[in-house]
Amino acid sequence: MEPRDTELEKELDATLQARRELGTEYESALIESFLEKVEQRLDATVDRRVRRQVAEQQMIVARGAHPGGDRPAGEHFGERFGFAIISMVLAIPLSAISVVNAGLAGLAVTWAGIVGVNTAHSLRGVSRRRLHRDGADGV
Repeated sequence: MEPRDTELEKELDATLQARRELGTEYESALIESFLEKVEQRLDATVDRRVRRQVAEQQMIVARGAHPGGDRPAGEHFGERFGFAIISMVLAIPLSAISVVNAGLAGLAVTWAGIVGVNTAHSLRGVSRRRLHRDGADGV
């Protein structure tokens, strides 16, 4: 159990003990007092969590990343370049396999697939930037 839970348990025990000593005529005041303490504890916890999340978002932005995944257009280059490099590395064994199994037609189909995948990947980034730009302009 967390220390805060222990404190609330002590508060509840004290409230119940006070009710036993004072009687039922003070019951509503005691309950109201205990609930105020619970509410203060909840407010403090929520405030602490919100501050932590805001600080995390500020750190993300300060490091150059963007929390919503929206990046300026120039930042997509590394992702596209890496994808193209991986495609070329995988193209070598795929080309060899396709030539051995299907000849020149297999090689053509393999390279059409490689070009298609790379084109789709690069267009995906273009459409995201266009949607972001148009949404920011209010269009």
